[in-house]
Amino acid sequence: MMKILIPTLMLIPATWLSSPQLLWNSALSYSFVIAGLSLSWVKNISETGWTALGLSMGTDPLSTPLLALTCWLLPLMILASQNHLKAEPHTRQRLYITLLILLQFFLILAFSSTELLMFYVMFEATLIPTLFIITRWGNQMERLNAGTYLLFYTLISSLPLLIALMLIQSKTGSLSLTSAQFYMASIPQHDFLWLACFLGFLVKMPLYGVHLWLPKAHVEAPIAGSMILAAVLLKLGGYGMMRISILVEPVSEILTYPFVAMALWGIVMTGLICLQQMDLKSLIAYSSVGHMGLVVGAILTQTPEGYSGALILMIAHGLTSSALFCLANSNYERTHSRVMILARGLQMIFPLMATWWLAFTLANLALPPLPNLMGELAIIICMFNWSWWTFILTGAGTVITAAYSLYMFVTTQRGNFAMHIISLSPTQIKEHLLIFLHLTPLLLLVMKPEVISY
Repeated sequence: MMKILIPTLMLIPATWLSSPQLLWNSALSYSFVIAGLSLSWVKNISETGWTALGLSMGTDPLSTPLLALTCWLLPLMILASQNHLKAEPHTRQRLYITLLILLQFFLILAFSSTELLMFYVMFEATLIPTLFIITRWGNQMERLNAGTYLLFYTLISSLPLLIALMLIQSKTGSLSLTSAQFYMASIPQHDFLWLACFLGFLVKMPLYGVHLWLPKAHVEAPIAGSMILAAVLLKLGGYGMMRISILVEPVSEILTYPFVAMALWGIVMTGLICLQQMDLKSLIAYSSVGHMGLVVGAILTQTPEGYSGALILMIAHGLTSSALFCLANSNYERTHSRVMILARGLQMIFPLMATWWLAFTLANLALPPLPNLMGELAIIICMFNWSWWTFILTGAGTVITAAYSLYMFVTTQRGNFAMHIISLSPTQIKEHLLIFLHLTPLLLLVMKPEVISY
């Protein structure tokens, strides 16, 4: 574990001591080395339980894929942000990279924590760099409003979780995940305890109904903020729900049904919202709410198949949505507008970029044999076995997802070229490299899906 954490921390002084000409190159190369080292966790994954176990940190089949995704995303965020910050003073560029490094550090500690109190602290600590990135480097004045929504939604919803953890600590004397089976019998079981534990994670996912902070945060955030939000920060909620479920008894169906119904209804509603969206980033943000609705439903069934499907979909969606935000940012840097109809017909000018758009549009609608389909199929089968009526909403959600994904592709890439656009700068090699580095893990996971199945 230290071979990742120490280089991540040392990346901060390296960022501040690098010359301005070598700043982005050095940060990118060092972060790629860290990402490569993190793959050793995947290689050493064990079916027997925890590995790389220390006093309060360790990895297991649930946390390993999320840790590898977190480390893989840092160089991609640095690569995507370089053009966005090239006009900024060097001090602000260094501060921006430092916030991204801190965010990765907190996320590694959160995903590898074996103590629930440490997990809670890191869960909240990730909010600080994210808030600074959105409110300082966002594109419009609404970024302050988006930051306020993010802050208060997260803090208020996670307060009951803290109270529940303190109650468990007082009754059992421990919050360790590795020894939970020895003291969980002494935890007072009640529906209110379950609700308090899960509320903060349901908002973080987010569950439809408490999702209003997410589209605002995505739309106003710079490219790195959108990438880390979609790829990793939303997954903290699902990871926390899976972790905390071992401490509380399987909840009664009376309490489960409303949340599952809201999650599945959210898939249909957010899909319909996407069909009438004109803002490209807002459409991708709402599609994330729909996909996370499937994950919430799978986790609440509290079955091994549901957990496995949820983890597969979280990893696949993280790579797909991050790539879609990168493509949307590439369009925005050239057309200076997020309105899709104003950037139509780009396939005639950028055919290779249109190929990337097609690949990730098909990944978003879960085309075989990508991991997105594996996760969605596992979840739909699990939900159907849990209750047959869920097939109505999941089936409708799948059809609507395909509809808005194709609508997004056709509106931005096909049709007559927008005549108001006089000149467009050509695409750069680093942009194609960025999308290629999103697509490669997806294709590799097709050949070895057991790496991300829990």
